[in-house]
Amino acid sequence: MPKSRTRLEKQTLDKDLDKFSLAEEASQQVMRGLAAPGLALLFLLLSMAFAASFVTNSATAPIIIAAAAIAGYMAMNIGANDVTNNVGAAVGAKAMSMVTALTIAAVFEIAGAMLAGRQVTLTVEAGIIYGEDILGAQTIVWVMMAALASSAVWINIATYSGAPVSTTHSIIGGIVGAGIAAAGVSSVQWWELAGITASWSISPVLGGVIAAAFLALLKEFIIYREDKIASARRWMPVLLGVTAGCFTAYLAVIALVQVASISLVTGLGLGLIVGIVVYFLSKPWIRRQSEGLDNRNQSLRKLFRAPLILAAALLSFAHGANDVSNAIGPLSAIVSALDGVITTERSPTPLWELAIGAIGISLGLLLYGPRLIRVVGQEITRLNPMRAFCVALATAVTVLLASALGLPISSTHTAVGAVFGVGFFREWYTRHSQRRLEYVRQKTGQADFMGSTETNFAEVRRRRLVRRSHFLTIVAAWVITVPASALLSAVVYFILSSLFI
Repeated sequence: MPKSRTRLEKQTLDKDLDKFSLAEEASQQVMRGLAAPGLALLFLLLSMAFAASFVTNSATAPIIIAAAAIAGYMAMNIGANDVTNNVGAAVGAKAMSMVTALTIAAVFEIAGAMLAGRQVTLTVEAGIIYGEDILGAQTIVWVMMAALASSAVWINIATYSGAPVSTTHSIIGGIVGAGIAAAGVSSVQWWELAGITASWSISPVLGGVIAAAFLALLKEFIIYREDKIASARRWMPVLLGVTAGCFTAYLAVIALVQVASISLVTGLGLGLIVGIVVYFLSKPWIRRQSEGLDNRNQSLRKLFRAPLILAAALLSFAHGANDVSNAIGPLSAIVSALDGVITTERSPTPLWELAIGAIGISLGLLLYGPRLIRVVGQEITRLNPMRAFCVALATAVTVLLASALGLPISSTHTAVGAVFGVGFFREWYTRHSQRRLEYVRQKTGQADFMGSTETNFAEVRRRRLVRRSHFLTIVAAWVITVPASALLSAVVYFILSSLFI
C-alpha cells in the first residue's frame, strides 16, 4: 500500500476521532446543564411521594402532596440563596474550598433543621394576617399555598440575578399579598409588618458597623504592629473567647429556642462562661500554631482559618434551625388548616415535613449555591480570613444584640451588610489612617499617595474596594422583596381561588 494512501487514511481517521471527541464534549456540556434541574425535579417528586406516604385522609391528600412539592421547591431556593451568606465569606477568603464549604453547610443545615427545628412557630404565618378572625380554614390553605409559591419564585429570580435576599421577608411578602387578595387590607397586621420593615435598614447597617469595628480592632492591635505574631498571641485568645461566647449565646437564645426556652440572661451567662473557658484553652493552641511563622500578614491568615471554618459551621447550624420554618411553616399551616386547626401557638412539626425542608435546603445549596457564594465571598469586595472572620462574628453579635433589643432582623441582610461594612471601612482606612500611612512609609520608604489631599478623583474611584454595581443591585432587591413577593402572591391566589374556591 502506498505511503501517501496510508497517510491520507490516518488523517481521515484523526479527523473522525476529533469529530467524535467534539460531539462527546458537547454532549457532556448539555448533560451537565441538565443535571441540576433533573436532580431538583427528582427531589420534588420524592417529596410528593414522601408526603403521600404519611397522609391518611384521601380527601385532603392531593392538596398536601402539592403543598409538599411547593415547600420542597421553596426549601431549595432558600438553600441556593440564603445559606450562601454563612459560608460565602470563608470561601472568598480562601479559608476553605467551595467543595468543603458546600459539604459543611449541607451537613450543619440538616443537623440544625432536624435537631433544633422540631417546633415551628406560626408567628410569621399567623402573626402577619388575622387568620382566625377573618379567614376560614379553606382560605388559609390557598393563602399559604400562594405565599409559598410566590416567595419561592421571587427567591429563584433573585438568585438568578445574583442578589442575596431575605427569605423571611419573601415569605412575609407572600402572606401579605395573598391575605390582601383574600380579605382586603384589614386582614394584615400592619404594626407587625412595620416592625419587620424597619429591619431592612437596621440589619445591614448594624452588621456593617460592627464588622467594621472588629476589623478596626484587628488592624490597630495586630495587623499594623511591628511584631504581628506576638500581638496575635496576645489578642487572638481574646477574640476567640468573644467569638465562642457570642456564638454560644446566639445558639442558646436564637437557634435552640425550638428545643428549650432559654432566656436572654441565661444565654448570655452561658456565653460568658464558654468565652472564658475558650480564652484560656486557646492561648496554648495559638502559641503552638504560631511557632515558626514569619512576621507577615500571610501568617496571620493561617491563624484565622480554623476559627473561620468553625464559625461558618455554627452559622449554618443556626440557619437550618431557624429558617427551615420559612419553607415548612406554611406547609404546617396548610396541614393544620385541613385538619380544622388554626392556631398561633407553637405546634410540633412532623419529622417528614422537617426532612423535606432540611434536605431541600441542602440540595439547593449543593446544586445552585456556588453562584451566590462567589458573589458574597468574592465579587462584592476582596476578603481574607481576618476580614471574613469579622463578617462572621459581626453576624452573630448583631443578631444577638437585635434579639436583646427586641428588634426584628434579617440574618441575610446582616451578613451581606457586614461584607459591605468591611469593604467600605477598608476604603476609608486606606485613605485616612495615619497608622497605615506610617506603616507604609516604614516598609517602602515612601508615603502612600492615597493619603494625600492632591489625590485625583479618578484614582480614588479606581481604588474603590466595594463594587458599586453589586451594592446597588442588592439594595434594590432588598427594597422590592416584600412588594414583589406580595404582588406575585396576590396573582397566584386569584388564580388558585378561581380554580378551587
